[in-house]
Parts: sequence; structure tokens; C-alpha cells
Amino acid sequence: MADPEQVIGEKPAAIKWVCCFTIIFECVDDLQLVLKVRIQNPKENDFIEIELNREELSYQNLLKLSCCELGIYPEQVEIRKLPNTLLRTDKDILRLQDFQEVELILMKTGNSEWIQHIPPLRNPATTAMLQK
Repeated sequence: MADPEQVIGEKPAAIKWVCCFTIIFECVDDLQLVLKVRIQNPKENDFIEIELNREELSYQNLLKLSCCELGIYPEQVEIRKLPNTLLRTDKDILRLQDFQEVELILMKTGNSEWIQHIPPLRNPATTAMLQK
């Protein structure tokens, strides 16, 4: 039977690579919160995924990034964690977990009409800029 030290010593590079890859993957995963976001709409129920830097989690950052990605003005919305919880403060945002579903509720104008939203911005450079 082979000596355990010899067996372990046969592939140190492969073992180091796997450990290093796992550590890097876990660190990158811990740096960002991934949320599923959509506009409340009975006709459209698809989500997009957005990534927020965990070190800069706040209500305003979530609002700014999700509105930019979906092409609506931040002044127009309230944020709901599905199925039925309004998000109002930074503490609410800090409790979110990866892949939770968030919905932006469009508010009505003074004349009871829905505020129109502008076409979505799907520019990665804009998204990166907003995350800074």
C-alpha cells in the first residue's frame, strides 16, 4: 500500500489550483449581491439580474442601478421584495439575499396616469459607472 504522503505529493499543482480556484470563486461571490429585478406589470413577468457591490449596499444604490437597467426614473418607483414586503431603508436592503426577487412599482402621477418609462439601458459601461 502506498504511503499517504506519497499519494498526496503526486499532484500538488492540481490540488493547489483547485483550492485557489475555489477560494477566488468564493471571494468574488461574497463581493456582490445578485438580485432578480422587474417592473410590476401584469403583461410582462420576466426578471433581469443585477449585481450590487456588498460593501456599498444601500436603498439608493439599489434604486439607482435597478432603475437604470430597466429604463425608468428613480422618482417614479417604490421597491417591493416579492411576494409582499415594501423595502424602505438601508437595513431592509442589507437583509436581502442572493437571487431574491425584487419588483419596482411604478407610481401614478397627479392625474392618475401611469408614468411612462423610457427604453431600457442595457449598456454595461453605464452599469459599471453607476456601481462606482
